[in-house]
Amino acid sequence: MENSKEDYKIQSFDLETQNLLKTALKEPSSVDLEKVSDVIVDQSLKDQVFSKEAGRICYTIVQAEAKVNNGSVFRRNLLNRLQQEFKAREETRCRSLQEWVCFVTFICNIFDYLKVNNMPMMALVHPVYDCLFRLAQADSLQNEEEVDCLVLQLHRIGDQLEKMNVQRMDELFFLLRDGFLLQEALGSMARLLLLEILEFRAGGWQLSDTAQKYYYSELAD
Repeated sequence: MENSKEDYKIQSFDLETQNLLKTALKEPSSVDLEKVSDVIVDQSLKDQVFSKEAGRICYTIVQAEAKVNNGSVFRRNLLNRLQQEFKAREETRCRSLQEWVCFVTFICNIFDYLKVNNMPMMALVHPVYDCLFRLAQADSLQNEEEVDCLVLQLHRIGDQLEKMNVQRMDELFFLLRDGFLLQEALGSMARLLLLEILEFRAGGWQLSDTAQKYYYSELAD
């Protein structure tokens, strides 16, 4: 079932690229893994659906490569490319908000899926935090797309991220609380999303049934 999901997610690529990715998923040592990582990152930056699922594909390739020859070529190339994109994040945000949101989604997805000894990769902890801090700045909080992205990522990886560095999570939530309380220009949807994530963390990264019903009926309206 996993494979069919992965196959489905690569339908947006041309046939040659689909074949490259299919081979990488099964026999990574037989393809150019730098090209594979570039293809995955490039697509993730322009396709939000793919950026949410790319971590699963990357995880499969990393596992397949490790199994065959204990290699880490793909992971190294992927992290190098992520580092380049991370350094250019402010230019990306200025150029295209959609691309920036896709990048944050992608790096959080990689953080979620790629583990070393069942632990998130330390190399990604601060970059992920830095991206989330950027989304918590006053100008980003006035943009519903960025608030939505921030809240989605915290739902997905907030608990794991907090275990890696609780002090930075505290600082992030001070920013979010201040944004919620002090920013008059916040839209009603952004305000609702922020209130929900503040309550979500306060409840130990979960919502009570009552709170869940309240927020999701409000969001549905």
